[in-house]
Amino acid sequence: MIVQENKSLKLLNTFNLDYLARFYTEIENIAALKTILIDARFLFQPKLILGGGSNILLTQNFPGLVIHNKIKGVCVVDENKDHVFIQVGAGENWHQFVLYCINNNYAGIENLSLIPGTVGAAPIQNIGAYGVELQDVLHAVETMSLIERQIIHFSNQDCALGYRDSVFKNALKNQFVVTHVTLRLNKKPIFNIKYGAIQSTLEKMGIQNLSIKAISDAVIKIRQEKLPDPKQIGNAGSFFKNIIITKNKLLEIQKNFPAVPYFTETFLQKDQVKIPAAWLIEQAGFKGKRIGDIGVHQKQALVLVNHGNGSGLALKHLSEQIQQAVFRKFNIQLTPEVTII
Repeated sequence: MIVQENKSLKLLNTFNLDYLARFYTEIENIAALKTILIDARFLFQPKLILGGGSNILLTQNFPGLVIHNKIKGVCVVDENKDHVFIQVGAGENWHQFVLYCINNNYAGIENLSLIPGTVGAAPIQNIGAYGVELQDVLHAVETMSLIERQIIHFSNQDCALGYRDSVFKNALKNQFVVTHVTLRLNKKPIFNIKYGAIQSTLEKMGIQNLSIKAISDAVIKIRQEKLPDPKQIGNAGSFFKNIIITKNKLLEIQKNFPAVPYFTETFLQKDQVKIPAAWLIEQAGFKGKRIGDIGVHQKQALVLVNHGNGSGLALKHLSEQIQQAVFRKFNIQLTPEVTII
Protein backbone atom coordinates (compact mmCIF):
# COMPACT_ATOMS: atom_id res chain seq x y z
CA MET A 1 0.00 0.00 0.00
CA ILE A 2 1.35 3.37 -1.05
CA VAL A 3 1.16 6.26 1.39
CA GLN A 4 2.04 9.65 -0.05
CA GLU A 5 3.20 12.61 2.01
CA ASN A 6 2.15 16.23 1.48
CA LYS A 7 -0.26 15.23 -1.28
CA SER A 8 -2.09 18.05 -3.08
CA LEU A 9 -5.88 17.70 -2.83
CA LYS A 10 -6.64 20.24 -5.55
CA LEU A 11 -7.86 17.66 -8.05
CA LEU A 12 -9.72 15.74 -5.33
CA ASN A 13 -12.19 18.45 -4.27
CA THR A 14 -14.68 20.14 -6.57
CA PHE A 15 -13.93 23.62 -5.21
CA ASN A 16 -10.45 23.04 -6.73
CA LEU A 17 -8.77 24.31 -3.58
CA ASP A 18 -5.07 23.53 -3.35
CA TYR A 19 -4.54 22.25 0.18
CA LEU A 20 -2.26 19.40 1.22
CA ALA A 21 -2.82 16.13 3.03
CA ARG A 22 0.00 15.30 5.45
CA PHE A 23 -0.53 11.65 4.49
CA TYR A 24 -2.66 10.23 1.67
CA THR A 25 -3.59 6.75 0.54
CA GLU A 26 -6.13 5.06 -1.70
CA ILE A 27 -8.03 1.93 -0.71
CA GLU A 28 -9.81 -0.38 -3.15
CA ASN A 29 -11.09 -3.10 -0.81
CA ILE A 30 -11.95 -3.81 2.80
CA ALA A 31 -8.65 -5.62 3.45
CA ALA A 32 -6.68 -2.55 2.41
CA LEU A 33 -8.87 -0.34 4.56
CA LYS A 34 -8.27 -2.50 7.62
CA THR A 35 -4.54 -2.60 6.92
CA ILE A 36 -4.22 1.18 6.92
CA LEU A 37 -6.43 1.55 10.00
CA ILE A 38 -4.26 -0.79 12.09
CA ASP A 39 -1.01 0.71 10.81
CA ALA A 40 0.81 1.95 13.93
CA ARG A 41 1.95 5.09 12.12
CA PHE A 42 -1.61 6.36 11.80
CA LEU A 43 -3.41 5.04 14.86
CA PHE A 44 -3.58 8.45 16.49
CA GLN A 45 -3.64 10.58 13.37
CA PRO A 46 -6.84 12.47 12.48
CA LYS A 47 -8.49 10.85 9.48
CA LEU A 48 -10.50 12.22 6.57
CA ILE A 49 -12.43 9.83 4.36
CA LEU A 50 -12.60 11.21 0.85
CA GLY A 51 -15.00 10.15 -1.89
CA GLY A 52 -15.75 12.44 -4.81
CA GLY A 53 -14.76 15.55 -2.87
CA SER A 54 -17.99 17.22 -3.98
CA ASN A 55 -19.43 18.02 -0.56
CA ILE A 56 -16.46 19.43 1.34
CA LEU A 57 -14.88 22.83 1.81
CA LEU A 58 -11.22 22.62 2.71
CA THR A 59 -9.98 25.62 4.65
CA GLN A 60 -6.49 24.42 5.54
CA ASN A 61 -3.98 21.65 4.99
CA PHE A 62 -5.17 18.40 6.55
CA PRO A 63 -2.75 17.41 9.33
CA GLY A 64 -3.49 13.68 9.34
CA LEU A 65 -4.32 10.81 7.00
CA VAL A 66 -6.65 11.23 4.03
CA ILE A 67 -8.13 7.89 2.94
CA HIS A 68 -9.50 8.03 -0.60
CA ASN A 69 -12.27 5.44 -0.76
CA LYS A 70 -12.15 3.67 -4.13
CA ILE A 71 -14.04 0.49 -3.27
CA LYS A 72 -15.85 -0.51 -6.46
CA GLY A 73 -18.35 -3.12 -7.55
CA VAL A 74 -22.05 -3.41 -8.41
CA CYS A 75 -23.80 -6.68 -7.60
CA VAL A 76 -27.40 -7.92 -7.43
CA VAL A 77 -27.55 -9.69 -4.07
CA ASP A 78 -31.26 -10.54 -3.90
CA GLU A 79 -34.56 -10.03 -5.68
CA ASN A 80 -38.25 -10.85 -5.54
CA LYS A 81 -41.16 -10.26 -7.89
CA ASP A 82 -41.28 -6.52 -7.07
CA HIS A 83 -37.77 -5.51 -6.10
CA VAL A 84 -34.10 -6.01 -6.84
CA PHE A 85 -31.46 -5.50 -4.14
CA ILE A 86 -28.17 -4.11 -5.41
CA GLN A 87 -24.97 -3.83 -3.37
CA VAL A 88 -22.67 -1.05 -4.54
CA GLY A 89 -19.10 -0.23 -3.59
CA ALA A 90 -18.76 3.09 -1.77
CA GLY A 91 -16.22 4.34 -4.31
CA GLU A 92 -18.54 4.01 -7.30
CA ASN A 93 -19.55 7.27 -8.98
CA TRP A 94 -23.17 7.97 -8.02
CA HIS A 95 -24.38 9.23 -11.40
CA GLN A 96 -22.74 6.37 -13.29
CA PHE A 97 -24.53 3.98 -10.96
CA VAL A 98 -27.84 5.72 -11.66
CA LEU A 99 -27.23 5.26 -15.39
CA TYR A 100 -26.43 1.57 -14.80
CA CYS A 101 -29.77 1.17 -13.05
CA ILE A 102 -31.64 2.94 -15.85
CA ASN A 103 -29.98 0.76 -18.47
CA ASN A 104 -31.12 -2.31 -16.51
CA ASN A 105 -34.61 -0.89 -15.89
CA TYR A 106 -34.13 -0.73 -12.11
CA ALA A 107 -36.34 2.13 -10.95
CA GLY A 108 -36.32 4.43 -7.96
CA ILE A 109 -33.28 6.70 -8.27
CA GLU A 110 -33.77 8.28 -11.70
CA ASN A 111 -34.75 11.58 -10.03
CA LEU A 112 -31.31 11.57 -8.39
CA SER A 113 -29.46 11.75 -11.70
CA LEU A 114 -26.34 13.91 -11.99
CA ILE A 115 -25.89 14.35 -8.25
CA PRO A 116 -22.11 14.59 -7.87
CA GLY A 117 -20.02 12.40 -5.60
CA THR A 118 -19.75 8.73 -4.78
CA VAL A 119 -22.18 6.11 -3.53
CA GLY A 120 -20.56 6.03 -0.09
CA ALA A 121 -21.57 9.62 0.59
CA ALA A 122 -25.22 9.02 -0.33
CA PRO A 123 -26.43 7.57 3.00
CA ILE A 124 -24.29 9.95 5.06
CA GLN A 125 -25.95 12.92 3.38
CA ASN A 126 -29.28 11.21 2.63
CA ILE A 127 -29.04 12.73 -0.83
CA GLY A 128 -32.25 13.82 -2.47
CA ALA A 129 -33.72 15.80 -5.35
CA TYR A 130 -37.00 16.39 -7.13
CA GLY A 131 -39.22 14.60 -4.64
CA VAL A 132 -36.99 11.56 -4.02
CA GLU A 133 -34.70 10.86 -1.05
CA LEU A 134 -32.17 8.09 -0.66
CA GLN A 135 -34.10 6.91 2.39
CA ASP A 136 -36.90 5.85 0.00
CA VAL A 137 -34.70 3.11 -1.46
CA LEU A 138 -31.93 2.47 1.08
CA HIS A 139 -31.89 -1.09 2.40
CA ALA A 140 -28.58 -1.34 4.29
CA VAL A 141 -25.17 0.23 4.76
CA GLU A 142 -21.99 -1.75 5.38
CA THR A 143 -19.29 0.12 7.27
CA MET A 144 -16.00 -0.39 9.04
CA SER A 145 -15.54 1.06 12.49
CA LEU A 146 -12.55 3.39 12.71
CA ILE A 147 -12.11 2.42 16.35
CA GLU A 148 -12.72 -1.34 16.39
CA ARG A 149 -11.69 -1.91 12.75
CA GLN A 150 -14.60 -4.33 12.35
CA ILE A 151 -17.42 -4.51 9.82
CA ILE A 152 -20.69 -3.10 11.19
CA HIS A 153 -24.00 -3.19 9.30
CA PHE A 154 -26.71 -0.54 9.53
CA SER A 155 -30.31 -0.94 8.43
CA ASN A 156 -32.28 1.93 6.95
CA GLN A 157 -33.76 2.62 10.38
CA ASP A 158 -30.35 2.42 12.07
CA CYS A 159 -29.12 5.24 9.82
CA ALA A 160 -31.65 7.70 11.37
CA LEU A 161 -32.07 9.46 8.05
CA GLY A 162 -33.47 12.98 7.93
CA TYR A 163 -33.38 15.91 5.55
CA ARG A 164 -29.75 15.82 4.28
CA ASP A 165 -28.90 14.17 7.56
CA SER A 166 -28.07 10.82 9.14
CA VAL A 167 -26.60 9.26 12.25
CA PHE A 168 -23.22 9.45 10.47
CA LYS A 169 -23.35 13.26 10.67
CA ASN A 170 -24.41 13.32 14.31
CA ALA A 171 -23.99 10.68 17.05
CA LEU A 172 -21.63 8.55 14.93
CA LYS A 173 -19.79 11.32 13.12
CA ASN A 174 -16.23 10.40 12.09
CA GLN A 175 -16.56 6.90 13.57
CA PHE A 176 -17.26 4.78 10.48
CA VAL A 177 -16.15 4.34 6.89
CA VAL A 178 -18.90 3.34 4.47
CA THR A 179 -17.72 0.37 2.40
CA HIS A 180 -20.88 -0.79 0.59
CA VAL A 181 -24.46 0.41 0.19
CA THR A 182 -27.41 -1.85 -0.64
CA LEU A 183 -30.45 -0.34 -2.33
CA ARG A 184 -33.91 -1.81 -2.90
CA LEU A 185 -35.06 -0.77 -6.35
CA ASN A 186 -38.31 -1.37 -8.18
CA LYS A 187 -38.77 -3.72 -11.09
CA LYS A 188 -41.92 -1.82 -12.05
CA PRO A 189 -41.33 1.93 -12.02
CA ILE A 190 -43.38 4.33 -9.94
CA PHE A 191 -42.90 7.63 -11.73
CA ASN A 192 -42.37 10.73 -9.62
CA ILE A 193 -42.86 13.86 -11.71
CA LYS A 194 -44.75 16.01 -9.22
CA TYR A 195 -42.11 18.73 -9.42
CA GLY A 196 -43.25 21.29 -11.96
CA ALA A 197 -39.80 21.67 -13.45
CA ILE A 198 -39.75 17.99 -14.41
CA GLN A 199 -43.21 18.13 -15.93
CA SER A 200 -42.48 21.23 -17.99
CA THR A 201 -39.10 19.89 -19.13
CA LEU A 202 -40.65 16.60 -20.22
CA GLU A 203 -43.19 18.59 -22.23
CA LYS A 204 -40.45 20.68 -23.87
CA MET A 205 -38.58 17.47 -24.71
CA GLY A 206 -41.70 16.15 -26.40
CA ILE A 207 -41.84 13.00 -24.31
CA GLN A 208 -44.91 10.95 -25.19
CA ASN A 209 -44.17 7.70 -23.35
CA LEU A 210 -42.93 8.25 -19.80
CA SER A 211 -39.97 6.13 -18.68
CA ILE A 212 -37.26 6.24 -16.05
CA LYS A 213 -34.78 7.24 -18.76
CA ALA A 214 -37.00 10.14 -19.81
CA ILE A 215 -37.20 11.35 -16.21
CA SER A 216 -33.44 11.00 -15.83
CA ASP A 217 -32.85 12.94 -19.06
CA ALA A 218 -35.18 15.69 -17.84
CA VAL A 219 -33.43 15.93 -14.47
CA ILE A 220 -30.03 16.05 -16.16
CA LYS A 221 -31.22 18.86 -18.43
CA ILE A 222 -32.60 20.85 -15.48
CA ARG A 223 -29.43 20.44 -13.41
CA GLN A 224 -27.13 21.33 -16.30
CA GLU A 225 -29.09 24.50 -16.97
CA LYS A 226 -29.28 25.52 -13.31
CA LEU A 227 -26.05 24.36 -11.71
CA PRO A 228 -22.46 25.14 -12.73
CA ASP A 229 -20.14 22.33 -13.80
CA PRO A 230 -17.25 21.99 -11.28
CA LYS A 231 -14.97 21.28 -14.24
CA GLN A 232 -15.70 24.80 -15.46
CA ILE A 233 -15.88 26.66 -12.14
CA GLY A 234 -15.08 25.36 -8.66
CA ASN A 235 -18.12 24.62 -6.54
CA ALA A 236 -19.72 21.98 -4.31
CA GLY A 237 -23.31 22.29 -5.50
CA SER A 238 -25.83 23.45 -2.91
CA PHE A 239 -23.83 24.98 -0.07
CA PHE A 240 -26.78 25.35 2.32
CA LYS A 241 -29.73 23.15 3.19
CA ASN A 242 -33.20 24.33 2.31
CA ILE A 243 -35.16 25.53 5.32
CA ILE A 244 -37.74 23.45 7.16
CA ILE A 245 -40.10 25.63 9.23
CA THR A 246 -43.50 25.35 10.86
CA LYS A 247 -46.57 26.75 9.13
CA ASN A 248 -46.89 29.29 11.95
CA LYS A 249 -43.38 30.54 11.20
CA LEU A 250 -44.32 30.75 7.54
CA LEU A 251 -47.28 32.96 8.41
CA GLU A 252 -44.95 35.31 10.30
CA ILE A 253 -42.64 35.59 7.29
CA GLN A 254 -45.53 36.13 4.90
CA LYS A 255 -46.57 39.25 6.82
CA ASN A 256 -43.46 41.03 5.52
CA PHE A 257 -42.68 38.85 2.50
CA PRO A 258 -45.97 37.64 1.00
CA ALA A 259 -44.22 36.25 -2.10
CA VAL A 260 -42.04 33.79 -0.16
CA PRO A 261 -42.11 30.45 -1.99
CA TYR A 262 -42.69 27.25 -0.01
CA PHE A 263 -43.29 23.57 -0.64
CA THR A 264 -44.68 20.54 1.10
CA GLU A 265 -42.78 17.24 1.03
CA THR A 266 -43.75 13.70 1.91
CA PHE A 267 -40.96 13.47 4.50
CA LEU A 268 -42.13 16.58 6.36
CA GLN A 269 -44.46 16.63 9.33
CA LYS A 270 -47.98 17.94 8.73
CA ASP A 271 -47.24 21.33 10.28
CA GLN A 272 -44.00 21.85 8.32
CA VAL A 273 -43.09 23.39 4.95
CA LYS A 274 -39.83 23.83 3.05
CA ILE A 275 -38.54 27.24 1.95
CA PRO A 276 -35.84 27.40 -0.75
CA ALA A 277 -32.65 28.71 0.83
CA ALA A 278 -31.72 30.13 -2.59
CA TRP A 279 -34.66 32.54 -2.38
CA LEU A 280 -33.60 33.74 1.07
CA ILE A 281 -30.03 34.30 -0.13
CA GLU A 282 -31.21 36.15 -3.22
CA GLN A 283 -33.47 38.39 -1.13
CA ALA A 284 -30.48 39.14 1.11
CA GLY A 285 -28.66 40.48 -1.96
CA PHE A 286 -26.00 37.84 -2.51
CA LYS A 287 -27.04 36.21 -5.79
CA GLY A 288 -24.29 36.82 -8.36
CA LYS A 289 -22.13 38.68 -5.86
CA ARG A 290 -18.38 38.37 -6.40
CA ILE A 291 -15.65 39.17 -3.89
CA GLY A 292 -12.23 38.82 -5.49
CA ASP A 293 -11.91 35.26 -6.74
CA ILE A 294 -14.92 33.83 -4.88
CA GLY A 295 -18.61 34.52 -4.98
CA VAL A 296 -22.20 33.34 -5.34
CA HIS A 297 -23.27 31.86 -8.65
CA GLN A 298 -25.23 34.24 -10.88
CA LYS A 299 -27.91 31.66 -11.76
CA GLN A 300 -28.22 29.71 -8.49
CA ALA A 301 -27.82 31.54 -5.18
CA LEU A 302 -27.34 28.27 -3.27
CA VAL A 303 -24.00 27.70 -4.98
CA LEU A 304 -20.80 29.33 -3.78
CA VAL A 305 -18.03 29.38 -6.37
CA ASN A 306 -14.27 29.59 -6.65
CA HIS A 307 -13.48 31.59 -9.78
CA GLY A 308 -9.92 30.30 -9.86
CA ASN A 309 -7.63 31.31 -7.05
CA GLY A 310 -9.99 31.71 -4.11
CA SER A 311 -9.26 30.25 -0.69
CA GLY A 312 -11.30 27.97 1.51
CA LEU A 313 -11.17 30.50 4.34
CA ALA A 314 -12.56 33.21 2.05
CA LEU A 315 -15.42 30.92 1.01
CA LYS A 316 -16.10 30.07 4.64
CA HIS A 317 -16.18 33.75 5.52
CA LEU A 318 -18.58 34.45 2.66
CA SER A 319 -20.88 31.65 3.84
CA GLU A 320 -20.90 33.21 7.32
CA GLN A 321 -21.74 36.62 5.85
CA ILE A 322 -24.69 35.06 4.02
CA GLN A 323 -25.88 33.32 7.19
CA GLN A 324 -25.74 36.57 9.14
CA ALA A 325 -27.56 38.56 6.45
CA VAL A 326 -30.35 35.99 6.10
CA PHE A 327 -30.76 35.82 9.87
CA ARG A 328 -31.01 39.59 10.17
CA LYS A 329 -33.60 39.78 7.41
CA PHE A 330 -35.74 36.70 8.15
CA ASN A 331 -34.70 35.48 11.62
CA ILE A 332 -33.83 32.16 9.96
CA GLN A 333 -30.55 30.32 10.48
CA LEU A 334 -29.07 28.74 7.35
CA THR A 335 -27.27 25.43 7.88
CA PRO A 336 -24.39 24.39 5.60
CA GLU A 337 -24.95 21.23 3.61
CA VAL A 338 -21.24 21.15 2.79
CA THR A 339 -18.81 19.75 5.36
CA ILE A 340 -16.27 22.43 6.33
CA ILE A 341 -12.83 21.08 7.20
